[in-house]
Amino acid sequence: MAAVPISLASGYGNFAVPPVALEAAAQALANVQQHKAPLAVSPAAGLPELREALAQRYQQRGATTITAEQVVVTTGAKTGLFALLSEMLRPGDDVLMPTPNWFGFQELVHRAGGTLRPLPLAAATNYELLPETLRTELKPNTRLLLLSNPNNPTGRVYSRAEWAELLAVTQDFPDLWVLSDEIYEGISFGPKPVPTLLALPDPHQRHVVVSGFSKSLALAGWGVGHLVAPVALAEAVTARIFATGAAVPVPVQAAALAATQQAEAISRLLCEQLKLTRQILLDGLSSLPDAPAVIMPEGTYYVFADFTRWLSPELPAAAASAQLVQQLGAAGVEVVDGATCGAPGFVRLSYAVPEADLREALVRMQGVLAQPVA
Repeated sequence: MAAVPISLASGYGNFAVPPVALEAAAQALANVQQHKAPLAVSPAAGLPELREALAQRYQQRGATTITAEQVVVTTGAKTGLFALLSEMLRPGDDVLMPTPNWFGFQELVHRAGGTLRPLPLAAATNYELLPETLRTELKPNTRLLLLSNPNNPTGRVYSRAEWAELLAVTQDFPDLWVLSDEIYEGISFGPKPVPTLLALPDPHQRHVVVSGFSKSLALAGWGVGHLVAPVALAEAVTARIFATGAAVPVPVQAAALAATQQAEAISRLLCEQLKLTRQILLDGLSSLPDAPAVIMPEGTYYVFADFTRWLSPELPAAAASAQLVQQLGAAGVEVVDGATCGAPGFVRLSYAVPEADLREALVRMQGVLAQPVA
């Protein structure tokens, strides 16, 4: 009988919904029931109180000039990303993205009319992006520099000092947008909080952040995200949402508001919950044959593990990577193929799973990886 699959591939954690969020959503629905009234419809950009609370949180993180008018509440972070990209990009625009990075960006950029160009970074240097490398890679038709911080899948966090060095380059390109995906900002184990792009100087008003509530605030399944952009761009995105979609339902925004107001406490609890499984996964990987030194990921709830030593030398790298992932899947462990993120032979492993499942997954992986490479 085949083993029940264990997924280390999911982008969602095994987190309980924060009680404050549940209570806020329930209260919004109770008010409707009590008054026998229709459910209110939110403005397309989101409830003013939620937009204000988000702006205040960015101000607390050092982005002191951010206002509620720059915040747009969206039906999930992907919806916000696509709306932004659709407003930013012109047909054929070049989008430069350091990789490894989230596999979903490729399709979003393509559907918005852009052309995604990867900028491969090396695991050996902990995915460092040097300013001189960035300057060399920026082309006259590069419209957007796209990063994620913390990075999915690597867990790499770019510090404020690193951001400042990169932005010293981008400021020489006044038509270049810089977009930071910060959806994992609350899942961080480093000595300092994850910096937001919005807290750094933006002389050309070209910095944009996309985030959401499903990762750092445990509202997976609620379908709510947000973005922060210069006012004109935020208004254009709002107009697009009004014309093509719908606002986030009011009870969901009530939950998001409560979570925003308790963001630090919620994220702190999630990180505490993750510490045990994080160490279990790191220890398990270090015990594998010929394990390379693992740089502990500072953010997210993933480890991007180097399994290149198990790739078949008879196949091209991408095909060999897919074969390895299939072998792990046949043993009952689902993982994300690093080739989809720009790094064949690596696998993204989530540790936001129950401890027992993680331990069993490591046993199953050990069984597959103990076999000689075909």
